[in-house]
This record gives sequence, structure tokens and C-alpha cells, in this order.
Amino acid sequence: MKVTRVRLAALLLLFAGAWSALGIAHESQPGLLEIRQLTTERWEIIWRAPIYYGKPHPARLALPSDWQSVGDRTIQYLTDSYLHRLVVAFPPDTLDGSTIGFPGLEQTITDVFVRLSRLDGSQTSQAVHPATPSVVLRGERPWFATAGEYIRLGFNHILLGIDHLLFMLGLLIIVRGRRRLVETITAFTLAHSVTLALATLGYTEVPGPPLNAAIALSILFLALEIVRARRGATSFTIRHPWLVALCFGLLHGFGFASGLSTIGMPQPEVPLALAMFNVGVELGHLFFVALALLSYWSLQTLQFRWPHWADLAPAYIIGSLGTYWTIQRTLIMF
Repeated sequence: MKVTRVRLAALLLLFAGAWSALGIAHESQPGLLEIRQLTTERWEIIWRAPIYYGKPHPARLALPSDWQSVGDRTIQYLTDSYLHRLVVAFPPDTLDGSTIGFPGLEQTITDVFVRLSRLDGSQTSQAVHPATPSVVLRGERPWFATAGEYIRLGFNHILLGIDHLLFMLGLLIIVRGRRRLVETITAFTLAHSVTLALATLGYTEVPGPPLNAAIALSILFLALEIVRARRGATSFTIRHPWLVALCFGLLHGFGFASGLSTIGMPQPEVPLALAMFNVGVELGHLFFVALALLSYWSLQTLQFRWPHWADLAPAYIIGSLGTYWTIQRTLIMF
């Protein structure tokens, strides 16, 4: 697949401009509401509201009117969220069918996972989306309903993460030929699947701030490689893009794992959640690559001509965003 750099450069310019205008960089971290049964009539409510663009999450927790608070509510500030705790009481036979609302969720791009744990050890989970900011509590649900929610979570986590998307699109500019493209995407997929599984299963852990700074640095590195490729130079990355994608894929996989670590997972759901979240991530990647190639084909068909200076614009955009995020995320560490 021979692709002119000018047209792909123009394509990346459009994508980067659109996503950077939205200011999205993984602000889609889901919220979590846990409802744990303490006695036959008492339940502990834990509402974890993620920090949203540096501010408290706009969604509020609206419990059913017949749920009576027992004691005072406590609020704990964490680095990435606010943790609300309270104990409520209500007759045990009135739980199923109760409606919990999240006013303000419709103003965001985040989902909320609702997890219900009973004394008998059974656990169920449901997802609440901004378009319908409420949930009706139910008993056991079919496995495919839960699977679909984790697929959606993985899909949204990728498409709302400009840092990962810019890295992928930067690789598309450097890679030449269908075979190399398939090799590069496959290497990136295998690598991030490994670290996603290791981090989610608790075998390894990477602190968030250094990880985010390293991901930003990988984007800056790729911008320099795009400039080299545009000037006709060569490098290890240009000659072996699949190997570089493999190495950086290990790094980005830890970033993908944050989408699952935020909500946690009950032990029975771990295999299903991990597999379906990864499916969602891959569907997001394939959708983005297909959209990029379709847009390129459209520009080629229309014979759209861009000025010569636009050829290096994508490298400057990627480099500028990578530099900004590297500085910003490094400062956050301190």
C-alpha cells in the first residue's frame, strides 16, 4: 500500500485537530457504585466518582426515597476520585426493582458501573451510560449482557484517548506496505494484550503518573521519526516499525489497564471482563485504522491537493502535543 505522505499528513492534521479541540485524553474513566449487603436490612453504599477534567465529577448519586441513611456520610479524597461512603437501611425484599439515578451524568462522557454484592456471595454488575443516567437494580443477568458492557468500556476507552490514537496514527504515516502495516498492528496488539492482562490480574503494577509521562514521551519520539521519514532519512524505527510497536505496545497496555483497574472486578468476572475489554480495545483500534484508511482513500479519489508545507504539519502537531503532555505529566509526578 503506497501512500503519499502529503495526503496522510493532511489526514492526520484533521484527526489531531479534531481530537485536540475536544481536549480528550482519557477523561472517560468510569465511575463505580458498590452496594454491599451488611445484614438482612443494612447495606453499605460506596460511590467512587472520578476526577473529571481536574474537578469533582458533575454526576450526583440519587438513591431511592425509601432508603434511610444510618449514620453520617463520609467523603475521602483520592488522587483520581472522590470516595463517598454511607450505610442505608431498607426491607430486603424491596431491592430488586429499585431505581438509582445519577443526575449530571448526561453532561459527561463517562459510564458508571453499578456492582451489587449480597450476603450469599452472589454478585451482579450493570453499566449506566450518560444517555440514560439511571439504573434499575435486578438480580442475575445473562453473561452476554455483562460481556457487552465490558466491550463497550474498552471501545470507549480507546476512542476517547487521543494519546493512544495519535501514536497509532503516527505509525500509519511511517509504515509502508500492507504487509508491514499488518505486522505493526499485530505486534502492537499482542504487546498491549500481554501487559493489559498482567496489570489487570495483579501480577505487575506501574504507578500512574510515571506511566502517563512515558506514554507522552513515546508520542514525542514518534514525531521525530515522522520528520526523519519525511526527509528521506532512515532509522531503526523506519526499518522495523513492528518491533518499535511491540516495545511501546507493552507500555501502552498498562495505560489500557487503567480502564479496568478504576472499577475493579469481582473474582468471578475477571476472565470475562479481561477478554471482553480487550475485544473492545481491539475493535476501537480497528475502527480507527479503518476510518483513517477510508479517509485517505476519499482524499485520494477526490485528488485533494494540500500545500507542500502541510507535509510536516502532522509531525509538528504530534511533537507539540507529545512535548506538552510530557512536561505536564512530569510536573504532576512532583
